[in-house]
Amino acid sequence: MASAAELTEPHVLAHTKRRLFPDADEGYVVTDTQFSSDRWLATRAIDPDVQETLSPFNHVRVGSGYPDLVGVRILDDDLLAVDRLGDEPPLVVVEAKGYTDRGSVDVERGVVQAYDRLHEANAAYVAAPTRAVSQSARTLARELNVGVLGVGTGGTVEPIEVPRLVGNRTTTETNAIRFQASAQGVANKSFGLNHPKNYLAYPLAVHHPAGTREILAEFVVRAVDDARKGAAFLNLVDDDPDRVRLTSLGKEVVRFGLRECGSVDDALRQFDAWKRSRKRFVDVAPKWGALTRRVVYEYPATKLLVEEVQRMHEDGIAEPTLPQVVEYLHELHPSFAIELFVRGDEEVRSRVLNADGELQYEALRDGSVFHSPTVFQLKAMLYHAGILTSRGSEPSNLEPATDTWKLRESVVQRE
Repeated sequence: MASAAELTEPHVLAHTKRRLFPDADEGYVVTDTQFSSDRWLATRAIDPDVQETLSPFNHVRVGSGYPDLVGVRILDDDLLAVDRLGDEPPLVVVEAKGYTDRGSVDVERGVVQAYDRLHEANAAYVAAPTRAVSQSARTLARELNVGVLGVGTGGTVEPIEVPRLVGNRTTTETNAIRFQASAQGVANKSFGLNHPKNYLAYPLAVHHPAGTREILAEFVVRAVDDARKGAAFLNLVDDDPDRVRLTSLGKEVVRFGLRECGSVDDALRQFDAWKRSRKRFVDVAPKWGALTRRVVYEYPATKLLVEEVQRMHEDGIAEPTLPQVVEYLHELHPSFAIELFVRGDEEVRSRVLNADGELQYEALRDGSVFHSPTVFQLKAMLYHAGILTSRGSEPSNLEPATDTWKLRESVVQRE
């Protein structure tokens, strides 16, 4: 029989994550912060390799509790009872059960916990050592539409019961994970450039009859790959492996360029004149700056940020600092705050969140814990669009206590 040392809950969860989310570039997944602790059972440390497998950590509320694993990915066919529900990858939750110090595994409790998450998830599983899965647990899982994954001592994970995908309601917390799994999530390389003109110009270069790379490098920026990635994150292009296509928003950028400049060539010549300009884009080119504002407002994170910074202004925090913004946002949208601002590696998440998912404010005084795409590139774009009063900084140069996130125009509510 498998022993507690072989298949404790962290080990079961690590094997399950490798099975459900084998490719880090396909989808997105987080593990609950309780697994970021150095110890699991009273007398046993969590293997560092297991912790590394389970990271990144976040404390995401789904239903009435916090599942062990929350992720978004198109699942393999053998993990589901029916075809996929629509074109979007499902939100998947996992409750793991492993051997305790007493040698027991409460699989049925895991089934009930997983079932509770189905109010906000598309598929729910309980993962447990294969030999611990009883017939009664399987029957309960079938009745509740919960999948059961059997984990072998060698790390194999096989479906014992497979669930049907269901529709669900979404919350800000589950949307944070859906957002990260989308083409617009805050990946480490989402925004490689910090001026929005480089992304606005990309649809123009795609539309130009000459080669996109050559045109962009000549008139706008040589970092063509970074411009393409940023344009995709801003939903200006669909960055398919075989071909880059303009989205509806990208086509609108092209229409704007044709209307304002007469041709794509003349529009790109304007961009050539703005090279190396450090002035605020909305001041240098007011009409293009206004278009930039519209584009960055289509980015989901922008709306949430602006709404909450406005709310801070109304609460009397006129010039919020970066730690204040994160702390305030964490009170209202904890999962989003962490995914948007905090780097995803194990060491950083463990410093910023304790095992209970509570924010450790002191850690926010260190600029190195923050996502560069948010505190540098995104903030710089919000500055150039005329939304924030100051531009961003690289985490290596960031002083969080003096980094302000003030709206250029705050809306004062009339009595």
